[in-house]
Amino acid sequence: MKFLNLLLVFVVLAIVAEIAGWNPLLVFVFSGLAMIPLAALMGEATEALAVHTGPRVGGLLNATLGNAAELIITIMAVREGIQNPAINAEMLELVRASLTGSILGNILLVLGLSILVGGLRHGLQKFDRSNAGINATMLTLAVAALVIPSIFSHSIEAVDHDAVEYLSLGVAGLMILLYVLAVIYQLRSAEPLTHGGAEAVPAAGQGAHWSIPVSAGVLLAATVAIVVMSELLVGTVEHVVLEIGITEFFLGIVIVPLIGNVAEHLVSVQVAAKNKMELSLAISVGSSLQIALLVAPLIVFISLAMGNPLTLVFNSFELIALMAAVLIAGLVSLDGESNWLEGAMLLTIYVIIALAFFWLPMP
Repeated sequence: MKFLNLLLVFVVLAIVAEIAGWNPLLVFVFSGLAMIPLAALMGEATEALAVHTGPRVGGLLNATLGNAAELIITIMAVREGIQNPAINAEMLELVRASLTGSILGNILLVLGLSILVGGLRHGLQKFDRSNAGINATMLTLAVAALVIPSIFSHSIEAVDHDAVEYLSLGVAGLMILLYVLAVIYQLRSAEPLTHGGAEAVPAAGQGAHWSIPVSAGVLLAATVAIVVMSELLVGTVEHVVLEIGITEFFLGIVIVPLIGNVAEHLVSVQVAAKNKMELSLAISVGSSLQIALLVAPLIVFISLAMGNPLTLVFNSFELIALMAAVLIAGLVSLDGESNWLEGAMLLTIYVIIALAFFWLPMP
């Protein structure tokens, strides 16, 4: 996906637009486009380091840094809420929406497009039912953990808001613990749970195209650049919402997740087109697991440390969409086979949900 590197010019354009005081919409577009190749470079550098360290440590690197761009964007949004208290509620809603949107996008949009492309090219595609079942079970547990604080909040928040915060912290801690257990299982197993298993990470030294110092340097530079672009991106959200007439909620649930995960989405579709449906499934579902079990809990603790606590309380429609998406994706993977029609079904559900979110007013 070297063609994505052409978009690096937007890093410079975004900085120039910010300094020159151009229209905030242009700053938003430029910084958003710049995030795409930067996230791809971060992923490529992580993969290069994984090649040098072997399948197990490489799998750990992928599991830890797979959604770093998403985490950085959400941290910058929390920080923006601290700096501008008038829009703090909207920024926290943007963060929650981006977490929901990332999960929905991975298991409906990305998986659906992958199954559709793979099915049109190869017909019926098969994958390991056991691995798919483990991933589906973990994803169901993760979504259930996200649902519980929301239901609890609707029952008690008017009486004791602190209890909702404490429950969110407890759930976040347990979700991180579950993710750590999954990583331990991954390191001890020949078939890691996330990001395609052993097939995704070659043995140490095989296929390495960057040295360790170069990989680490690219990873560091891409991370710094993503921090800068994320700050520019979230700093223009209020202006963009007013100018084009959409809500922060829709921006967070559809647009922001696409910006942070385009490179990974393209990889999932490409491997499905190569008749590696099991790897494609592991990438899309594994990314959703990282968001639910690692990124979301981490942002709860990070926001608390920053003095702007985020609770795991989602609105009713988000919860319904999450549960429906997990149920449908689980049913699709239940038989260990996929075809293009199932991909079309997942895409249809995603478009329906996106349209509903577009018309849904801010809570």
